[in-house]
Amino acid sequence: MGDTAGAFVDVYDWSSGFGSKYANPASGLPSLGYQVSFRPQGDAIAIGHFSSPFISAYPWNPGFGTKYSNPATLPAAAGFGVAFRPQGDAIVAAIAGSPQVIGYSWSSGFGTIYADPATLPSSTVNGIAFRPAGDAVAVSATTSPYIHGYPWSSGWGTKYADPATLVSNNAQDVTFRPQGDVVALAHNTSPYTSAWAWSSGFGSKFANPATLITSQANAVAYNPAGTLIAFAWASTPYVVVYNWSSGFGSKYADPATTPTGTGRGVAFNTTGDAIAVSHDTSPAITVYPWSSGFGTKYANPSTLPSGSGRKVTFYP
Repeated sequence: MGDTAGAFVDVYDWSSGFGSKYANPASGLPSLGYQVSFRPQGDAIAIGHFSSPFISAYPWNPGFGTKYSNPATLPAAAGFGVAFRPQGDAIVAAIAGSPQVIGYSWSSGFGTIYADPATLPSSTVNGIAFRPAGDAVAVSATTSPYIHGYPWSSGWGTKYADPATLVSNNAQDVTFRPQGDVVALAHNTSPYTSAWAWSSGFGSKFANPATLITSQANAVAYNPAGTLIAFAWASTPYVVVYNWSSGFGSKYADPATTPTGTGRGVAFNTTGDAIAVSHDTSPAITVYPWSSGFGTKYANPSTLPSGSGRKVTFYP
C-alpha cells in the first residue's frame, strides 16, 4: 500500500488476515507513495511517488531487496500511477506533467524508455492500467475526455478514438475487467462510476448503477472472476461493491464496520475471498472477507501504517 508518511510504502503478510509487516526497504522512498504494483511474475515491486525519481522499484523475494537503479531518463513529475505489463516486459507510469505517461522496457530493472505517444493525454494522468492481454493501456485524466486508450505492442500505438459518451469531470482511477472486455473509471462527478465495453477500442457506455454513490470515486477494481466491481469513494461507507454481468448489477449491503475515512484504494485478493480498502484515517487500511458480500472486518495489522493509505494491491 502507498502511504503518506514513514517509509511511504507498507507491505504485510496475508493469510486469512494480516500477518507481520515486512521490513521497510533499506533505500526508502523520498516522499509520499501513491500506487504500488507487483510485477505479475511476483519478483519485483514498483511504487509511484511524489518527488524525484518519481518511480522506484525493488526486487521482491519476499521482502524488499536492494533498490533497482533509477531509470536513465526520469519522469518529469510525480508518479501518480504505475503498472507492469502482464507479460512482465514493460512498466508504465502516470505522471503529473508532460508527457503525462511514460514507459520503460523491463528486464531485471528499468530498461530503455519508450517513445512518447504521438497523441498525449489531455492533462495530468491519475491512473493507468494494462489490459490483461497486455495489448492496450488505459489512462484516467483530469481534463476532457478524461479517459484515453492506446494500443500497446513494444510501445505506445496510435491513440484510440475517445468514447462516444464521456464523463464530465476529473477521472481518478481506471481498470480493465479481467476478461478484457470492459474498461471502468472512477471519477469526480455523478454518476462517479462509469464503464464502457472494450473491443479494440471503446464501445458503448454501460448504464449507470441503479443505486449511485453520492461523492467522488477514487479507485476501482474487479474481482478475479470479473463478476464484481468495487469502488473506494469519499463519503461513508467509503466502499461499494456491485454485481457485474453485462453491466452494473445490484449493490451489495454495506459492511457492518465501515472504513474510517475517505476511501483511496480498493483491491480484491487473487482468490477473490478478501477485499481491501485503503483510506485517509487510522488504521489506513481495512480488509474484509468476501463471500456473497462483506464479512466481519479482519483485525487491524499489529503494526499500523504511519500515515494515510493511498492505492492498495495484493501480491500476485
